[in-house]
This record gives sequence, C-alpha cells and structure tokens, in this order.
Amino acid sequence: MISSITLLLATLALTSASPLEVRTVASLNQAAFEEAQQRDATATRAFSSTEIKTSTGQCLVVDELSGDFRANLTPIKVATCDGSTGQKWDIITKGKHNDQAGQMLVVNTLTQACMNFDPRRAAGNTVIMFSCGGRADGGGAVTNSQLFPFSGSSPISFSPSNAAGTCLAVTGSVLDQAPCKAGDASQTFTFGGGSPAAVPASSTAVGGRGSASASVSASATKKASVSAGIRSSTAPVQVPASTASSEAGETDACGEPIEATSAAPAPTATRSSTETRAITSASASKPTTLQTLTSAPASSASAIVGLPASLSTASVSRAGGVLQPSAAAEANQFDSTATRAFTSVSIKSSTGKCLFIDPLAGDFRQNLIPIKVQTCTGSANEKFDFITKGLHNNVANSTLVVSSLTNGCLNFDSRRAAGDTVIMFSCGGRAAGEGLVTDSQLFAFGGGNSIVLAPENGKGAICMFDNAGKLDSQACTGGADQVFSIVA
Repeated sequence: MISSITLLLATLALTSASPLEVRTVASLNQAAFEEAQQRDATATRAFSSTEIKTSTGQCLVVDELSGDFRANLTPIKVATCDGSTGQKWDIITKGKHNDQAGQMLVVNTLTQACMNFDPRRAAGNTVIMFSCGGRADGGGAVTNSQLFPFSGSSPISFSPSNAAGTCLAVTGSVLDQAPCKAGDASQTFTFGGGSPAAVPASSTAVGGRGSASASVSASATKKASVSAGIRSSTAPVQVPASTASSEAGETDACGEPIEATSAAPAPTATRSSTETRAITSASASKPTTLQTLTSAPASSASAIVGLPASLSTASVSRAGGVLQPSAAAEANQFDSTATRAFTSVSIKSSTGKCLFIDPLAGDFRQNLIPIKVQTCTGSANEKFDFITKGLHNNVANSTLVVSSLTNGCLNFDSRRAAGDTVIMFSCGGRAAGEGLVTDSQLFAFGGGNSIVLAPENGKGAICMFDNAGKLDSQACTGGADQVFSIVA
C-alpha cells in the first residue's frame, strides 16, 4: 500500500490543477533561467521589442513568474497595453532556432522564451512560452512547435507549423487555440510600437537579454537564486523543422526530455502465456521513495541509499536544486491498474552487478536519473517492477522497467548527449506525469528470467549495456554483455 504521506502529497499536487494550470513561482532560479533563456545574438529580427496587439487593441503579455523556475510554461495573457517589457516581442526570421525560410519565432523580450504550441497539453494550456529550440534547459536547436508562417507584415494570424489548420486565438484573457477561420477577429494580430526593420542582434541587447534596461533591471531584482518551481509541467515535443538542424531532446534535460518519440501502437488483446504468473499492484506491497524514507529502518537491507534525513534538504544533481516531494509524487505515480510480471526484483548484468537508482541524481521530480551498475547490496535502490500491461503499456509482449523506489520508467532518448541517452523518466514520457504510452520506455519481453534491454524506439538496433558502471546504449551485437538477468 502507498503510505498516507505519499497519498497526501500527491493529492496536494494534483488538486492545484485547473483548466489554466497554475504554475506560479515566488522567484526564478537565476542560473537555470539564464541557461534556459539565452538571447540569440546571431539572429535576424524583423521586429525588435514590438508590441503584439489584438483586434481590440490590447497587448499580448508574459508574466515571468507565472511559469516554472526557468520561466518556461508561462501562459500568454491579454491585457491593456502599458509599455512594459513583458508586452514586448522580437520576431526572429533567421537564427539558431529558426532555419526555415518564410517562418518566424515569436520571442518575448523580457524572458527570451519562444511562443510554443503543444497539442498534447490539456485544453486551455496548449499555448505557452518555452525555451527556444524546445528543450527546457535551453539546449534545443529547432522545433516546428515554435515556428509560424511570416510574410513580413501584419495583420497576421499565428498558425503553428506543427498543427495545420490550427490558429492561436484570444479566449477571454489568454491566448488559446481554435480552428483557423478567415476573418475571425480573435485570430488577427498586428505588430506595433517597436522597430519594423531587421534589427542587428546587438543593437537592442541590454545585459545580453532584453532591450529596455530599466525594465530588465527591475525584473532581475525579482529573480532570486532560490528555486521555487511549482506544478511545472512537461517540455513541448521537439519536432525538427529540418533533419539537418534538429536537436534531441530534453526536457530535461537537463531539464525535461522530450517525451514520446513516436506514438504507441493501438492496444492488442494477445499476451504471453507467461503472464499468468503476474501479480497486480492491488495486492503488491509497493515501496516508494517517501514511504521507505519514513518507514524503513536505516539499518534495513532494503533501506534507501542516498537520501538525507529530511526531504527539505535533499539537493538534486540536475534541474530544480532540491527535491520537491509533491512534484515527484505527481510525476511518478504508482499504477494501481497494472499487471506486473515481476515486482521488486533485481536486474543483474552479465558480470553479476545490479542496476542501481540514486533518487537524488536527477531533477526535482526524480526524472533524468542515470542508472548505475554496481555491486549488489539488496537495497531498495536496486529493485524494479516489470509492467506488461497498464496505463503506460498497451503493447503486447512488451514490458516497462519501473523503479520500485521512484516509480519512474527506464527510458531511451537518442537525442540526448552520448553517455546520457539512458535515464529514468516519468512513465508515459511527460515530465509532470500526465503522459500515456511512449515506445522509448517499452522493451520486448515474452517472459522468462532474462531480458535484452532493446527499447522499441531503437527499432531493434539499440541495446543497453554496462559501460564502466553506468547503463548506456550501443548497437545491438547479440553479446552476453547485453543480456540482463531478472533475480527475485
């Protein structure tokens, strides 16, 4: 059973959601913000520090503290024009994050984040600001979720290149989406109040960021170095605008990787006969990070390795600074509907070493955790569930490999840097936990006590192996070093 503490924290996180998700932070993590939202000094700007006005004469505006600790995921609101930097925009027609002729990026002058359309997000939250290039930490190149057709003049409609027939539209006080409709006033915008000519990238830079020094200085005062990410959601899907310039993913990372790399096949009814021995989570005793921390004796062989006595002091290696228990509980939820072929088992390499999860080696949600391969100790860090059917697996003869400790899924992302393609990530492939099925987390499995960890998005060509104490990826060879044993 999941502990009452875990349930309480998960409930608190989930009940904060609303049709327009509340992600307001008290302050930005300045270092993470500066890394994620870098001004492109090489860019060609058709307009610089211009207002974008609706058909009613109001301005599009961004509040830097209405998103996460990096100023990602901020909604775009509509308000009376007041000349503030949050209402200023750069229109980039060529640069690091736009290599497509006739396309534009719409970049907020205050935050340097890009207007982004993500159709996977909940209704009312598909239009957000996100790091240009589509990676939460700012490491992305080009994504068509941020590219909009541009003819050089206005009035204009914003029709994202990743969603034909969809236009951005004013709905109440926010920018939302709607089917494109010629002449619809809610979908019509004009540029005004800025420079209408192509502006050299350096001519408006102040401190390497926006163009209004007073506003930027005042804004900087608000950006304390304390991370306060609350209800942060996932990074947008990065769909390359061109194969030559596309860059792999994060979310995450280090921020949040892009989640699903392709859609999963439709559910099928055929399953392996070996699954008759599977157990369901309803009857399984499930250790979780918070539960084990609060209930397991420190001397217990199954106690968690690597957590401090207090979660409030639990620093993490990647984004976010410290572990946020409510965000982790929301992102990595236990699937009580799942069929488990194995529960709380060890996964051993050909040399007899165990896969090991350090719950603080990832980000504030316990995503992006690398997997160590080390001498077995029997700790909870070494335990995994094999889920053959459930919320995040609807594919016959396949399994999710889920940490019994964090509830995160073993994940392969070829877009990440070499040596960092194998990580633990929220099951379903979305950083905040709302994803469904992604083939980056599915592995062929027909039963038995061994497995070749060949992710389905690797198309049978990629296998995982022990690379000097770390689980890594390489071309499949059929060698013994790519075969892992499942040990109860």
